[in-house]
Amino acid sequence: MKKVIVIGGGAAGMMAAAAAAEEGMKVTLYEKNGKLGKKLFITGKGRCNLTNACDMEELFQNVVTNPKFLYSAFYGFDNQAVMEWFEKAGCPLQTERGGRVFPVSGHSSDVIAALERQMRKRKVDIRLHTEVKKLIVREGMITGVELEDGKKDGGDAVIMATGGLSYPSTGSDGDGYRMAAENGHTVKETFPSLVPLNIQEKWCKELQGLSLKNVEVFLGIKGKKPFYEGFGEMLFTHFGVSGPLILSASSYYGKKCKGKKAVLRLDLKPALTMEQLDKRLLRDFEENKNKLFKNALGGLFPSKLIPVMVELSGIDGEKKVHEITKEERQHFAYIIKNMEMTVTGTRDYAEAVITQGGIHVKEVNPSTMESKLIKGLYFAGEILDADALTGGFNLQIAWSTGYQAGICAAGKEKIK
Repeated sequence: MKKVIVIGGGAAGMMAAAAAAEEGMKVTLYEKNGKLGKKLFITGKGRCNLTNACDMEELFQNVVTNPKFLYSAFYGFDNQAVMEWFEKAGCPLQTERGGRVFPVSGHSSDVIAALERQMRKRKVDIRLHTEVKKLIVREGMITGVELEDGKKDGGDAVIMATGGLSYPSTGSDGDGYRMAAENGHTVKETFPSLVPLNIQEKWCKELQGLSLKNVEVFLGIKGKKPFYEGFGEMLFTHFGVSGPLILSASSYYGKKCKGKKAVLRLDLKPALTMEQLDKRLLRDFEENKNKLFKNALGGLFPSKLIPVMVELSGIDGEKKVHEITKEERQHFAYIIKNMEMTVTGTRDYAEAVITQGGIHVKEVNPSTMESKLIKGLYFAGEILDADALTGGFNLQIAWSTGYQAGICAAGKEKIK
């Protein structure tokens, strides 16, 4: 009986172990934490958005890094297959806004329990509190692993599903990158991703706690075309900005800016053209013509935003509305549709949902997830240089690559 060793008891590792065991392999899974799925447990604020029910085209559109590499894995075990797998494993699912799929119970623990049940049913040997320190490679072939206590465990195949660097409190410390690099693999530069952004402007802090819906953001380097634009919801914080829209924008920041400053432009009224907005301002100003400017903006913005908008407009807040010139009004309309902030960087890995970068996919066979450098070594999940936007897409990468690595490590050449 062939033996498969899985390093890491997160989403990709548990799926890989269950898939390999289903193919009749003897499987040992090593997890350094005291419990499985520690990061999975906190995913989606503890509710676990485990995939997205969109069509395949949209699935690929939401992959930021190396979508082509995931072609075989996604088609081999797509989102519909993932949903079916969990339903059969006793975890009923529901689809919510934006195609996001969650367990009906609203508890991520049910997703972990379903994976654990499937592994135990298939007799996977789960070793908690056990850290793998080294890969044992002989003549270009994996023969096993060495544990932290110096003990060695032999195997015919090893699947590395050690995650990245995000949420280090869950055990993500990059040791998978180290082990792969020690054996000749290239690790592409890593960045925190799906992470809040730090903002330079002082007024940003005054807006702490303010959430904005239906706004449009543009992120880019000053003087150049934006490399990201999106529509949705965002939140101001004590350090800058966060929320779904900002997390998605951050996926493009790391690679494009590498820590350099960028410009985040906010359109507070994306449903209106400049002309329509100017007409709206004219109407509002006419209705409030005898009020002070600072007291005439209640119909336009949440109260917390008004002092900042007055400051950015350059118009004296004590000025009577009927005294505001056409030029001032038009400039104000421009500011509303082009509220600029300076991004100085991202928050660190402790606040990042995922890690961008990782094992260079050119060194991994996309049909099997097997290393092109070391026979019998497979990769799955966040350790790979493949990542996506929020909405269940990163977990889909984990399930698809984990499943593919599992069945291919078990000797199935390729998923048809």
